[in-house]
Amino acid sequence: MSSVEILIELPILHVMMYRNPLPTVDIIIEIADKIVLIERKNPPYGWALPGGFIDYNESAEHAALREAREETGLNVQDLRQFHVYSRPGRDPRFHTITVVFTARASGTPQAASDAKNIGLFTRDELPELAFDHRQILVDYFENRY
Repeated sequence: MSSVEILIELPILHVMMYRNPLPTVDIIIEIADKIVLIERKNPPYGWALPGGFIDYNESAEHAALREAREETGLNVQDLRQFHVYSRPGRDPRFHTITVVFTARASGTPQAASDAKNIGLFTRDELPELAFDHRQILVDYFENRY
């Protein structure tokens, strides 16, 4: 698939639009040697890492902190960039590029915002995961990056 260019002519403004992947973030949050996962309230359903779209005028780091707080109620510490995943088809709805972060937290996570349920899981207890989140966690547990 190639980029689509559209020229919109307004009285004084010329805007060029391109078909590009959408930027997102995902956060691997550690609490006492377990990983926080949310059960999604919206399609595609299933368990996933907390995360979401980067808002206009927002940094990836700020988006990760915001999504962690919105979906889990947690204020995370030691936010670090882990890796970028961009395979077309990683999200069944459209092409996304995700910046994955790691962070630590304490306390009890609470499902909120787009999260229907929330849980803490070890590597051996992972449920079926949405998107490419199983591969992300395999890479994380195997110290791939």
